[in-house]
Amino acid sequence: MLENYLPVLVFLAIGLMVGIGPIFLGGYLLAPHKPDAAKNSPFECGFEAFEDSRMKFDVRYYLVAILFIIFDLEIAFLFPWAIVLDEIGMFGLIAMGIFLGILVIGFVYEWKKGALEWE
Repeated sequence: MLENYLPVLVFLAIGLMVGIGPIFLGGYLLAPHKPDAAKNSPFECGFEAFEDSRMKFDVRYYLVAILFIIFDLEIAFLFPWAIVLDEIGMFGLIAMGIFLGILVIGFVYEWKKGALEWE
């Protein structure tokens, strides 16, 4: 019964060697090890970091990110809709018009609230 698992074990062993082998080979055996103060120092755009990395972001950053996701999903829905437009007829045209109208209303609302303006 254990001989049935031998191909699985061989596959796992080869997979681990293919996955871990190049990391070990490139990171430890072939990589040059010449550390100095400049390479080991923390930097951010050529100068020392001056603030905490866990600083709070402005809410507008998240609003723009959500807006991007919404319009990205809109495009993802538009391609299949355009392909089957002949089959779904007027109902599909009206449904997509309502969908796009809701998105445009949301975009105008966000624009009027000033979420897209950076200071």
